[in-house]
Amino acid sequence: MKKLLKVLAALFLLSVIALVAIGFFFLDPIVTRTVNTVGPRVTGTKVELDAARISPLTGGATLAGLFVGNPEGWTGDKAIYLGTLRASVQPISLLRDHVVVNEVFIDGPEFVYERRLLGGSNIDALLRQIEQNTGGGARPPTTTEPGGAPKAPMKFAIRELRVENAKVTLIAAGRTVTLTLPPLTIRDLGVAEGGITADQVASRVLRQLLAQMAEAAVEVLREVGTGVIEGGREGAGGAINRLLGR
Repeated sequence: MKKLLKVLAALFLLSVIALVAIGFFFLDPIVTRTVNTVGPRVTGTKVELDAARISPLTGGATLAGLFVGNPEGWTGDKAIYLGTLRASVQPISLLRDHVVVNEVFIDGPEFVYERRLLGGSNIDALLRQIEQNTGGGARPPTTTEPGGAPKAPMKFAIRELRVENAKVTLIAAGRTVTLTLPPLTIRDLGVAEGGITADQVASRVLRQLLAQMAEAAVEVLREVGTGVIEGGREGAGGAINRLLGR
C-alpha cells in the first residue's frame, strides 16, 4: 500500500512538472491566440492582443497591447486600449475550481467615451453586447471538452485590481476632450462568489470606469459649455447632465 502511494505521489509530481513545463513554453502563444479568437465572440467587436508573457512558476503574467474595438455605428474604431496589464496569480489555484489573482495592475489604459443625446454611449453599447453574448451573466457560457462534454468556464477571484494613468477621450456635444481619470482600486472582486467569469470581471470593472468617465465628463463639459450653452454655468450643467443621462 505504501509503495502504491509513493508511485501515485511520484506520478502526480511528474504530472505537475509536465504541466508547468508545457505552460512555460507554450502558454504565451496560447493566451494570445485565445484572446484574439474568443475576445470578438464576447464583445462583438474587434479584439487583438499583441503579446502575452506567462510564468506559471512564479504566477506572474503580463499582457501587452490589448485593443478592443468600438461597436458598429460609433465614431472611430477604438473603444479601449490597454497598454500594459500585469497580474500575480497564486500558482496552486490553477489546479482548483477558480484562479485566485493576488493583484491586477492596469497601467495607462485609453478609453474613447462617446455620448449621444439619444442612444447612450459606446461603452454602454459594448457592455450590452458583452452581456448578450455571454447570457447576461445569468448563465455563464460553456465550452466543450474534446469528447463533446460541456466544460465550465474558468473563474477568477481578484483580491485587488488597480487602474492608474487612465486617459479618456470624451466625444459629446460636438466636442472632443481628452482627460486623465483618477486612480481606481477594486478589492475582493469575485471573492465572495467563489470566483466569477472573465466577462463578469470585465463588465464590473467597465461599469465602475464608466461611472468615473461620466463624472469627469460632467465637470469638463460644464467648463467647456459655460459660454456656449445659453443660461450660463447652471444652464450648461443641466443640459450636460441631460446629455450624459444623469
